[in-house]
Amino acid sequence: MGAPDERKPDPSGSIPQMNGKETGHAARKGDILGYARVSTADQDASGQKDRLADAGAIRVITDVASGARAKHPALAKLIDHARPGDILCVTRLDRLGRSLKDLLEIVEALKERGIHLASIEEDVDTSSAAGEMVFHVFGAIAHFERRLVAERTRNGIAAARKRGKTPGRPPLPGVKVSAAEKLIKAGMTPGQAARQLNIGRATAYTIAQSLR
Repeated sequence: MGAPDERKPDPSGSIPQMNGKETGHAARKGDILGYARVSTADQDASGQKDRLADAGAIRVITDVASGARAKHPALAKLIDHARPGDILCVTRLDRLGRSLKDLLEIVEALKERGIHLASIEEDVDTSSAAGEMVFHVFGAIAHFERRLVAERTRNGIAAARKRGKTPGRPPLPGVKVSAAEKLIKAGMTPGQAARQLNIGRATAYTIAQSLR
């Protein structure tokens, strides 16, 4: 059996560098995996890459995508590649997502896989005992966010009912329902009928079900 794992000196004073072989699931000290993101191809990610390398990242993957409502294939690939005990390191938390909702979803996915999170700018490192509290704080924020959304939805529905309005989407005009029925009866799929009439696919499938 080899010598026990040892941490190398930290050149940045923030993110620990790890070195060594796996000696068991619980004892494993993982690798630091860097993730960089730029919004457009014109932007240069070299600054992020250099800082992540200085922090001990053995591998850095870069996404070129905006933070809002964009898929981040490199991030997904990095998370799939990571093993329990590894550390996903970013220069700033907003590299993971531009919204709190996105960030919380990613943090939750990391925790489920046993992957730690580190951010250089915010000095976050969940691989440490103190840093583990960050996951709990993020979890509490996510729970708080869900409760706020639910409460606002309930309040909105109650207020709409007081004004005599029925919450939800307005009913589809009868002429469109009739047109959808004719198209589906003529052999169109519900999806095709939905595109043809510019209505929701779910609505078209509901209409199709009523014809059976």
